Amino acid sequence: MPNDNAPDQQLEHARTLIKMGQPEQDEWALSRDEQAMPSRRPVIVPFTLWQQLPGEEGLAPWLPSDTELDDTLAAALSAAPLVAIDFPAFTDGRGYTLARLLRERYGYGGEVRAIGDVLVDQLFYMTRCGFDALALREDQQLEDALRALGAFSVSYQPAVDMGEAIFERRLRENGHA
Repeated sequence: MPNDNAPDQQLEHARTLIKMGQPEQDEWALSRDEQAMPSRRPVIVPFTLWQQLPGEEGLAPWLPSDTELDDTLAAALSAAPLVAIDFPAFTDGRGYTLARLLRERYGYGGEVRAIGDVLVDQLFYMTRCGFDALALREDQQLEDALRALGAFSVSYQPAVDMGEAIFERRLRENGHA
């Protein structure tokens, strides 16, 4: 069982958070300590800790990018108020797949949050894959991030945010589908 007397000084607090395309004050702290359960709530903790206290209010899991998502894990995550997915480096794209699987294959309806090495250049693509909350890396500017989210007005391929390709939509709108 996790140590409930862990010092809360190790928690990461309120990075710049964008939720549903808007800046928001983050009420969740983030703990990366895999051994000690923080006393503060609400808090995002490593999946292994979260699993030890199923259903506890004010707790949410974060998944490392190498998580293998299957039916059992997805069923457990369905009870979480949010699922954070860690990007250990901006070059690690496995988190995009995790978010898309959570949304499309497993129907997860809660918040899916990107944490870790989250850069402005990635935000538009993260939202297309199912992320609805983005915790920016400390050196990233909110104004740049908001501008990046609106950089593209049309997407050609289907994704979580738009289920049909642009050619399919045009055919349908012209009465050919």
